[in-house]
Amino acid sequence: MVDLVGIAEIAKMFDVSSAAVTNWRSRSDDFPKPVAMLKSGPVFKSEQVKKWYRRKNKMTSTVISSINLKGGVAKTTTTVGLAQALSGVFDKKVLVIDLDPQTNATTMLIGEDKWFTLNQEGYTLATLFEDAISDSSNFNLSKTLQKSVGNVGEVKSVDLLPSSLNLIDLQDRLITMPAGKYQTRIPVNILRRGIKDIIDDYDYVLIDCPPNLGNITLNGLRISDGYIIPTIPDVMSTYGIPQIVTRVSEFSEEIENDIVPIGIVATKVRGQAAIHSRTMNKMRTDSCKPMGKSNLLYPPVFEAYFSESAKIAEAAEYQEYSTLKQKWGYQGQYDSFVKFTKEFMRII
Repeated sequence: MVDLVGIAEIAKMFDVSSAAVTNWRSRSDDFPKPVAMLKSGPVFKSEQVKKWYRRKNKMTSTVISSINLKGGVAKTTTTVGLAQALSGVFDKKVLVIDLDPQTNATTMLIGEDKWFTLNQEGYTLATLFEDAISDSSNFNLSKTLQKSVGNVGEVKSVDLLPSSLNLIDLQDRLITMPAGKYQTRIPVNILRRGIKDIIDDYDYVLIDCPPNLGNITLNGLRISDGYIIPTIPDVMSTYGIPQIVTRVSEFSEEIENDIVPIGIVATKVRGQAAIHSRTMNKMRTDSCKPMGKSNLLYPPVFEAYFSESAKIAEAAEYQEYSTLKQKWGYQGQYDSFVKFTKEFMRII
């Protein structure tokens, strides 16, 4: 259900006068267009007005999902490395939302012992989804939100909403959740409703999605401005990319909110592997070209990429480091993350 607001409601929302809202409309070409004109005046989509206001006051977060339908492509490593580079190198405030039941992003950032304790106490996102299914109110956002996480001394502004193995079972049960008294509660809006009070506290929100397009993933996409696709440049890993783009585009149209394919990130690249070279070249050639009979374009490919590296693989283990360079590696691995992060910020 779409929330509609009039001039008076917008004024109350931002604690200004109705005259101020009318002035915004007349002076700002990008102010949202009304969806209807009633006798009482124009009405607007609340979400569009809020986004406009955040842009106007430079308060908006950039929310990006990380997705691939195949596991083992360094999706989580890329997401966590991006978050830590945004914080440690570029001094940005970042929230990592771990929606993947494998909990890899969570354990990379807080370690298995801390995760086990939180999971036992119910302080993970699984409780948020369980509440939606059971019509209960056990989710505690302030206790679930883990602040200043990570194992790198120079990274001080990454927060985390941790995942749980319990999300595996909850995924299939989401279709049974009650719709509420006015039929407004739907399975893809659970995350949005649960974290709306904190999402704009960050420069960037990065969502590590499961390797599927089920309801848990759609919850992440629902609040996203765009998405990246980390992938190994081989046939099996890149096979599902057109399906991702098509499904996300259809979902984007249905919720009337643009979710842009930011780009493909090549990972675990082996320079001597002919298949990797051929696939990289093909992805770059296909970039921004129509996909078959569809009007959709093949996503752009980041210039930055990540070579296969034992050091990057080892970085998934939770242990203390002083610097990002020490964690990711001195033989170009750290430089790859910085290059990728710069390109990511420029594209955004």
